[in-house]
Amino acid sequence: MLAGVSPTRIGRPAIGALGFLALALGTLQSVVEPALPLLRGELGVSNGDAALIGNVLLITGAVITPVAGKLGDRYGGKRVLVSLMAVVSAGGLLASLAPNLPLLLLGQALQGAMVGALPLSFILARKHLSTGASQAAIGVVVALFTGGSMVGMLFAGPVAEGMSWHWMFALPTIVIIGMTSAVMWLMPHDPPIESDNRIDWPGVSLLSATLLAFMLGLKAVTEGGGVSPPAVGAIVVGVAALATAWVSVERRAASPMVDLRMLAKPAVRNAFGLTFVITASFGMVGYLFPQMFGAPADGYGFGANTTDIGMLLLPGAIAGCVSDSIGGIAARRFGTRAVVTVGAAVTVATMMALTVLHTAEWQLALAKVLIAFAAGIGTTALLASTATGVETKDIGIATSLLTVTRVIGTVLGAQIAGAILDAGADPATGLSTESAFATAFAIAGLVAALSLLVVRNMTKKGAQA
Repeated sequence: MLAGVSPTRIGRPAIGALGFLALALGTLQSVVEPALPLLRGELGVSNGDAALIGNVLLITGAVITPVAGKLGDRYGGKRVLVSLMAVVSAGGLLASLAPNLPLLLLGQALQGAMVGALPLSFILARKHLSTGASQAAIGVVVALFTGGSMVGMLFAGPVAEGMSWHWMFALPTIVIIGMTSAVMWLMPHDPPIESDNRIDWPGVSLLSATLLAFMLGLKAVTEGGGVSPPAVGAIVVGVAALATAWVSVERRAASPMVDLRMLAKPAVRNAFGLTFVITASFGMVGYLFPQMFGAPADGYGFGANTTDIGMLLLPGAIAGCVSDSIGGIAARRFGTRAVVTVGAAVTVATMMALTVLHTAEWQLALAKVLIAFAAGIGTTALLASTATGVETKDIGIATSLLTVTRVIGTVLGAQIAGAILDAGADPATGLSTESAFATAFAIAGLVAALSLLVVRNMTKKGAQA
């Protein structure tokens, strides 16, 4: 806690404003996915171009988030959060007025700044609340962001079809503007970290370039199948070169963007590894379940339409929201290691059971509830413990990088699941076989089991998560 800052300076209204801002941001982030067919038809674009509408937000978010966290550490979380929300609001308004794909993509790119809001909220909670209270507040903010994603997926279709697709961007943006005003009014300014050193702009640039190259390279390699082995090698070499250059700059900088000594701590390093493994497994689940629900009913699938799939996935979304809200509390009461262990064990058992038990819709729906709860409570516990386990000056950058790790893990998991289904497709029909799904479920369980090995390693070394 910063010297001279009382841990009780903010109350429920200020945390509520942060939470409802996160709810609106989650809604704006998720409206595109269920509306992609409609957007593709309205804008007259190909499937590949339509996919960019969702991907560009993810890519820009991964690039902006660590920069936002560092600036929040340096200049104050509230100041940077309000500035980011101005960018997000501009993007939302632009998307709501966009007459064509290029302007819509620009709006989505600006909206990508929203991903940086979570680490900045963590900064504010940590600076103005006690350790225990800040863990609970972080869980609430993450839960409401997750809840916003659920709201966006459920209401994007009715709003777009009943009014127009422009309103599915406009309505959440209006709420974001209102909640940002509430944060400005209710949240006291958090004092910036005093420093005579300049911002490490070379480090900022190289980290941003590394993340951008990684995300674009991952998209190029896993989507479309037309990338040759030499091109894949060039992408790997390029990302590795940028990462190496970033590490070199950070080691020499007087005031590095990321204190590499922080990342060298066992607790922080393990938090990143565990978050990546958990979200990779969950990313596989998030891709596999809708595909099986929508598969033809004359085979192993259920022939569900978009609305039906949304309703079948809704209990899992609710479970994820609840687990996010209690992840910080659980970490405080039982310890992060215990929370992650239980979550991983539940995920492994559920995925292995699904390899043979996937003949009824309720089996998949129940499995999604269990896995969403386990993943949510584990990753939120890791976020909360990291936010309270590093020095105050490093809260923003540490949680930002952890948030980016969640994004990368989820994207990678989904791409792995898609590749498994493509590899197991029936040559005659082009549809994925039941055995391909069973294989993917088993691999997702094995990926989740890796977190148990990390936890065991933590215990042996006496590392504290």
